[in-house]
Amino acid sequence: MKSLKKAIRTLIYIPINFLAKVRLRSKIRNTLNKLQIIIGAHNTDYENWLPTNIDSLNLLETASFQHLFGDKKVSRFLAEHVFEHISYADALIALKNCCNYLEKGGAVRIAVPDGFHPNPEYINMVKPLGFGEGAHDHKLLYDYKKLSKVFEEAGFKVNLLEYYDEQGTFHYNEWDSKDGHVIRSKRYDKRFNEPLGYSSLIIDGIKE
Repeated sequence: MKSLKKAIRTLIYIPINFLAKVRLRSKIRNTLNKLQIIIGAHNTDYENWLPTNIDSLNLLETASFQHLFGDKKVSRFLAEHVFEHISYADALIALKNCCNYLEKGGAVRIAVPDGFHPNPEYINMVKPLGFGEGAHDHKLLYDYKKLSKVFEEAGFKVNLLEYYDEQGTFHYNEWDSKDGHVIRSKRYDKRFNEPLGYSSLIIDGIKE
C-alpha cells in the first residue's frame, strides 16, 4: 500500500512540476516588462519578480538558461543564501551563465553568510557543517574579498552593499529593496540589533 501511495504521489507531482515550468517559461517569453529572476526561491515570491528553483533553472547548465530564457535578457538576478551551498568553481560557472543572460547594466545580487562577522557564535552557526539551519549543506564561507573575486572572474563590476571587513567593522552602502529584496540584512532582519548581530554579506555584480 505504501509503495502504491508513493507511486501515485510521484505521478501527480511530475505533471504539476512540468506544468509549472511551462507556465514560467511562457511568462518569460511573453513578458514585455523587464525580467527579474529569483534564484533558489523556494517559497519566496516578490511582486514583479519571477521565482525559480533548480528544477526550473539549473545554474550550472547553459542549456537550462537557454531553455528558460531563449533570446530574452534578464534585468536582475537575486540569490539570497544560495551560493554558500555550491563550490567556488560552481559559483564561477553559475555567475558566467547569469552574465551571459543579463542585459548590459543588469546585475546579480547575492547575499550569503559573512565570513568576517566578528561574532564566533555566528561563524560556528553558518560555517560548513555549522549548527545553523541548512549549514550541514554549506560548501563555503564567503567574505567580501572572496565573493568579490568570483564576481570579477565571471566578468562583473563589484558593488559592495553590506559586509564586515577584516577588523570586524560593519560597512553599509544604501541599496534599494526593489532591486532585490534581502530579508537577512541590516534593514530587514531584527536579529541584527540583538546580541548575535545576524547579518549577510550582500554584493551586487554589475554587467558593464
